[in-house]
Amino acid sequence: MSWLVTGGAGYIGAHIVRALAAAGLAPVVIDDLSSGHADFVPAGVPFIHGTILDRDLVIQTLRAHDVRGVIHVAGFKYAGVSVRRPLHTYTQNVDGTRIVLEAMAAADVTNLVFSSSAAVYGTPDVPLVTEDLPKRPASPYGESKLIGEWLIADQGVATAESAHPLRHTSLRYFNVVGSGDAAVYDSSPHNLFPLVFEALLAGHTPKIFGDDYATPDGTNVRDYVHVADIAAAHVVAAQRLASKAAIEPAYNLGSQNGLSVRQIMDAMARVTGISFVPEIAPRRPGDPDRIVATGQLAARDLDWANRHTVDEMVRSGWEAAAAAR
Repeated sequence: MSWLVTGGAGYIGAHIVRALAAAGLAPVVIDDLSSGHADFVPAGVPFIHGTILDRDLVIQTLRAHDVRGVIHVAGFKYAGVSVRRPLHTYTQNVDGTRIVLEAMAAADVTNLVFSSSAAVYGTPDVPLVTEDLPKRPASPYGESKLIGEWLIADQGVATAESAHPLRHTSLRYFNVVGSGDAAVYDSSPHNLFPLVFEALLAGHTPKIFGDDYATPDGTNVRDYVHVADIAAAHVVAAQRLASKAAIEPAYNLGSQNGLSVRQIMDAMARVTGISFVPEIAPRRPGDPDRIVATGQLAARDLDWANRHTVDEMVRSGWEAAAAAR
């Protein structure tokens, strides 16, 4: 039996695929390569090039590979861009999740780990975000992830008394960075780390998007977590679902220690040895001032821990980005 990773050729998905394989859970990948890379999928892992919006293809994949559970990572994840492209965001993230759920029901697949986001909280007014905090997403992206969680929860209720009840959990995280494999790098044109790496490798000055936020140094404060730690938590969640162990409907994968964009820039200069003064650019729409999450529930149930320092996050990401050039 295997686990299907939607979006498994992407930056986060490819790390999850590697973690599943290391745990002996036989990953299968479906990805439309809109932002992923076929060479991110390890040799020997079945790869289906297609979209999760193709219901028949997803059903066929689930049945052909004897899939016991799905880790649903595929989606459009750019909060700022989602403000300009809300319909595209909803198609990919809401329709896509609905179709995955329909395909799972048709193929009698009952375990689902959903890649959600701390963006469902919007701009919290508390120092640390807990899972029960009110959800007030500040962008269509955050809204689409919250609706995805609702769809999954409703399907869980609807199937609870059936022969094939859906078991599920949603993992919420924000800024995933670094690399656990030099062959897999973050190629996003919108994420902070790849933007800084690309600028430094090209001899340009990195940018900070806004320095007038309500934070100590005026730049966004985020919860940066290493991609290898994120991948490991998905594997434990999958194992708990498959073993029918108790599991919460949602977990924050947070470090409890926020870092500002300016602090990240300082770490970039320190690790790379390239001295620079970042350029200040206008704010991006949909970016909240601060969001930092507690990971206490995930630590209890999913062996979650942020096991990498900021310098280790920067160094692993920098090495992967440099190797990709």
